[in-house]
Amino acid sequence: MSQSPLYIDKGSTQTLREGLAEYYALNPHITDPASQPPDFAQILRAHDVGHVIYGCDTGMHDELKILPLFWWTSECTFQTYLEMKNSPAVDLMYADMIKDKGTLWLYSSILRVLPGVILELIPIWLKTRDRSKLLPFLEFEPLLDRLLLEIRQEFDLLPLMK
Repeated sequence: MSQSPLYIDKGSTQTLREGLAEYYALNPHITDPASQPPDFAQILRAHDVGHVIYGCDTGMHDELKILPLFWWTSECTFQTYLEMKNSPAVDLMYADMIKDKGTLWLYSSILRVLPGVILELIPIWLKTRDRSKLLPFLEFEPLLDRLLLEIRQEFDLLPLMK
């Protein structure tokens, strides 16, 4: 069995920049933000930063979990998500995923993990209500050279991580 990425360890002392580099090295299949138009690249990179800060991998379970984590703990609200979702680049990303894996794969993967995700999200939602300090979403650059553990402590994310 291979060792988990360091950024997934909730007590990781990597910087966000180091965790992001590890994330990209371990996931060469994901879309490189540098290959995208600037507005979409910014959203993609912010999403990737979220994977590192929240300690999420790229499996379907964590992909379904990360959006509510953003909505409840960051400046990316559900309304912000809906506005970003209307981007032609986001449509292209979903179309590419369906073209690569197929519609049946996508929806069967979602349905397979959804019950477990919902059970995991209920206590997280209860812990995240009435948050006063929200994690930056698009303006994450000031966090790049800070330790993941410090970021997670400052934004009270440790109780939400496994």
